[in-house]
Amino acid sequence: MFYKKTLSALCVGATLFAIHGSASADTFNLRIGSGFPSAPSPYVYEVEKFFVPEVIKQVKEKTGHTITFTEAYGGSVAKPNETLAAVETGLLDIGIWCVCFELSRVPLNNFPYWVPFGPAKAEVAIRAARKVYDEFPQLTDHLEKKHSQKMLGLAGFDNYHIGSTFEWEKLTDLKGRKVGAAGPNLPWLQGSGAVGVSTTLPEAYNALKSGIFEGFLMFPSAYNGFKFYEPAPNYKKIDLGAVAVMMMTVNTRSLNKLPKDVQKIVVDVGREYELRVAKSLDVSNSQGLEKLKAAGAKITEITPAARKDWATGIKDWPNKVAKDMDKTGLPASNVLKAYIKHLKAEGWVPPVEYAVQ
Repeated sequence: MFYKKTLSALCVGATLFAIHGSASADTFNLRIGSGFPSAPSPYVYEVEKFFVPEVIKQVKEKTGHTITFTEAYGGSVAKPNETLAAVETGLLDIGIWCVCFELSRVPLNNFPYWVPFGPAKAEVAIRAARKVYDEFPQLTDHLEKKHSQKMLGLAGFDNYHIGSTFEWEKLTDLKGRKVGAAGPNLPWLQGSGAVGVSTTLPEAYNALKSGIFEGFLMFPSAYNGFKFYEPAPNYKKIDLGAVAVMMMTVNTRSLNKLPKDVQKIVVDVGREYELRVAKSLDVSNSQGLEKLKAAGAKITEITPAARKDWATGIKDWPNKVAKDMDKTGLPASNVLKAYIKHLKAEGWVPPVEYAVQ
């Protein structure tokens, strides 16, 4: 009888402890980072100044739990081309990275680059890209299945133009000139007469200064933030377009360790981040142009005729890149068609028609 009463008391106590334990407040820490620095990069700045504090605030107010972040930007844990892998292995719980550095792992996610002279506004680019992501689950399913991470939000780069060490007006002035660009947007230079040179943001300043190349395909926020106007003060507005090629992802194991209510907050704030960063990119674009002018850069604009000639010279490339990727079994042509359709629905008018077969 004594044994039964003792056992019963222990069971009741264990039940009460379990109930109390499940309701108790816990503290969770997430490691978040990017290969890009915060200050000149809106897609990282909005993580540092909005996503992190907003998640902390909502978790405290809505769940009673506490969440903290160990922040590692500017490549202190993983470089730009290492961040996807860092999230996959758990070195980072959350990472902000560009699909442009992961052509072999996420080739289809580079579809915004397949539309040169795309939308000038990042808001348009990100809204259209989000519709494509919603329409084609393959774009995110493989992240979870192959790389152990879930997309929290899209981001991107603002409207691309070209800075150079020399002045130019006609496309013939670009013939044979070496112009730096990164990865999948290197083919944009086809039809311009320029010779494309593959580079990265950290390399570009010294490359321009030393003459490895004489121009750089880059958006205003970074052109100003990284002071490329010092070696290359001529900045030509071309409207090659904004692209939604950045994403914030979370390691699925890290996410699943969190209570359900905390998981929901992380996911919901990730979508809020996506909306905020789109606006921030467009503001950064305008401010970047103003700051470049104030810093002494000479800002001019390409003539409509030269822009049309450039676009005509590259009009067959989008279909080619999509068809080549179709051969690997990915629905590249359908993704490209959908993206162009959604861009046009947003009011984008292409300089030439990109016929996708």
